[in-house]
Amino acid sequence: MGKVIISIQNPLIKHLQQLKDKSRARKKSGEFIIEGQRELSLAINGGYTIEQVLFLPELCSEETLRNLLPKSAEIIEISKDVFQKLAHRDSTEGIIAVAKCKQHELGQLKLNSKAPLIMVAEAPEKPGNIGALLRTADAANVDAVIIANPKTDLYNPNIIRSSVGCVFTNTIAVGSTSDIITFLKEHNIAMYCAALQASVGYHTQDYTGPTALVVGTEDTGLSDEWRTNSTQNIIIPMQGAIDSMNVSVAAGILIFEAKRQRQFL
Repeated sequence: MGKVIISIQNPLIKHLQQLKDKSRARKKSGEFIIEGQRELSLAINGGYTIEQVLFLPELCSEETLRNLLPKSAEIIEISKDVFQKLAHRDSTEGIIAVAKCKQHELGQLKLNSKAPLIMVAEAPEKPGNIGALLRTADAANVDAVIIANPKTDLYNPNIIRSSVGCVFTNTIAVGSTSDIITFLKEHNIAMYCAALQASVGYHTQDYTGPTALVVGTEDTGLSDEWRTNSTQNIIIPMQGAIDSMNVSVAAGILIFEAKRQRQFL
């Protein structure tokens, strides 16, 4: 019989609780929590190192995990009390995994396409919005997602959950606005920035070349640095009473217009 943990006072369980709740703990240890079989499978396929997997035998069998996991991962049976302490939701097949964070430095970003399509989001704060952006990027199979001046870490459980695991399927880099603009210019990637000022309709532009589509927050939009360095500021015409929409919806409109133009290449 393998290792079994039944107490929520166990030191490992306390450590995992910290990983679940605190960005500081994730950054210090370089570890994060994955909840659910689908998310775990996507992380494995995405090349993440899985250190431990805890499972509730009423919901998941050890045999299922053995078939899914690399041999290096430790498998630990847990009690219902422990599972409920760690889990965000009940519908995750009784699986809680511990994985190593990846590095997302901008300098390590490799673009394999001659005409990459990149989604850039500046200062996204709400985990739900970040997750939705990553889900949209996966749906469009963009070449990379770059996050400028992030307000939360990528391995926040709410981002993993709202992205339905797409944090593991996208190529993601993080950097400052200045560094990202420099990177895009060095790679001759045109910057189309969603902004109200000095903008033209998004549908009037050609996105078939190397392209970065840049979106900001719903409250403040993009910083002046983006607007002044952009190849062209673009706007999605609004026909209602307000002048903005959810950032992930706006990104989806822009990205799929670029994909529509590229389908004939």
